[in-house]
Amino acid sequence: MATEVEELVGFLSSPSPQVKKAAVDIVQGLTGSEEGVRSLANHSKALLPSLLHLVGDKKEFEQPALEALVNLSQETALSGELVEVGMIERAMEILGRADICISQLLSMLLVNLTQLDSGVERLLQAGDEKLRGLYLAKLVRLFNISSTENEGKEDPYGHIGSVLVNISRMEIGRKLLLDPKRSLLKIIIRQSDSPSLLRRKGVYSKEDTKKMPLELANPLSHERDPEKDPEIRVQAAESLYLIAMQEGGRRGLWSVNGPRILEVGYQDEEDPQVMEGYERLGSLLIHGSGLEEDIK
Repeated sequence: MATEVEELVGFLSSPSPQVKKAAVDIVQGLTGSEEGVRSLANHSKALLPSLLHLVGDKKEFEQPALEALVNLSQETALSGELVEVGMIERAMEILGRADICISQLLSMLLVNLTQLDSGVERLLQAGDEKLRGLYLAKLVRLFNISSTENEGKEDPYGHIGSVLVNISRMEIGRKLLLDPKRSLLKIIIRQSDSPSLLRRKGVYSKEDTKKMPLELANPLSHERDPEKDPEIRVQAAESLYLIAMQEGGRRGLWSVNGPRILEVGYQDEEDPQVMEGYERLGSLLIHGSGLEEDIK
């Protein structure tokens, strides 16, 4: 006999809207607890495709299905299964033409799926030379949509910054982001002045690069309002430290008077973690020659 969970999963494909709605709501509720996730995970082979099929359906089915998928994808094994069944492709198909709530859930789901290398590779379409980077270009375009366009509402694309962070941790992702023909980094860095804390975190964390491109050196030379959030200042210092580990990055920082800017910032800084980050960066800028040979 079928178990209760097996019957529940079966109801997700019911032709009756009332039955389907009740089933997806129950599944969504179960994913809110560890015990519920464990019970559902035992039936993932049938559950995940059924939930995937509801993405793009009427919102009354789609929203609870996506909420369930966001919760389930926090488990590494389930996240990997979602990548394999085509969740990233489905999300990218819908993202950009859905409403604010659905777009936000899709973005959050992509954040979880790109925690895995397989998720990043699938999102970058790494296996298809002709399509490679098309999804990434779409994400960057959506990320560049100002949150002020939805003033008073939740930002549908703010979480894309975290997806870009995940992408930048793989070499293929960095290559695509830094490709001058694509100009993606130049577009992303516009969000460094965004009023959204979530967006600014995405920009600063994403700057883990092997060299400083012109698109980055130019914005850094512009005068801008001081960043009030210490966490972002720490992330900025860490990002610049990673850039400065490469000779090209150090040259770029020197070319925009980086050491002097760092000195002034240090004098005005009060947060100990930020000050420590400035000290590490300053030491690397002054004593960094020959570093690349040492770490090879």
